[in-house]
Amino acid sequence: MEYLSILILFQGLKMWSWAIFSGRRRPLKLLTRRVWERIVRRGDIVVDATCGNGYDTLAMVKMVADEPGSGCVYGFDIQENALENTSFLLDHSLSDHEKKLVKLYGICHSRMEEVIPSGALLRLVAFNLGYLPGGDKAIITTSKTTLQALEVAEKLLAPGGLISLVVYVGHPRGREEFETVQEFASGLSVENWVCCKFEMLNRPLAPVLVFLFKS
Repeated sequence: MEYLSILILFQGLKMWSWAIFSGRRRPLKLLTRRVWERIVRRGDIVVDATCGNGYDTLAMVKMVADEPGSGCVYGFDIQENALENTSFLLDHSLSDHEKKLVKLYGICHSRMEEVIPSGALLRLVAFNLGYLPGGDKAIITTSKTTLQALEVAEKLLAPGGLISLVVYVGHPRGREEFETVQEFASGLSVENWVCCKFEMLNRPLAPVLVFLFKS
């Protein structure tokens, strides 16, 4: 698993570098999705821990959708307008069959274990930490609940699964939250986890991407 994780990251990094040098917008998002696509399989159970405007949720549904309907995407967000935006996007982008694979909850991601069935193993848990794009910037994710959610994700993640985080450090408390994520990742077992981050050295306020692979 360690070698596979490194290979996946190397392939994603090549795509990220190409996106930056070719002037593509949002290269971090491109890298994130490419890595997800190499981890997630049809029929998997995945979590969008911060639905936001629904674009990641939509991408996940397309990755897990299968004919038997065993794939499932659990989406969480505490903001009502975020869930409304997500629902609107999904309603206009998915087939009736695909819509049945999505379950949205207006609760904190730290409580995901309350609604995910006992015994379910997650292939991907993804976080976009910070505030809702286009929303109230005073409403942000916090270090406390992010840590709680990570602890739950660690427990529910399947072997071969991934915890993916984009941490926006350019807003108040963002750097503190990143330090919390970094401390959590640093404490994971070397035998069972491959943990890494992508950070732009000459852009200190740029988002930081963190990948936690479980072997």
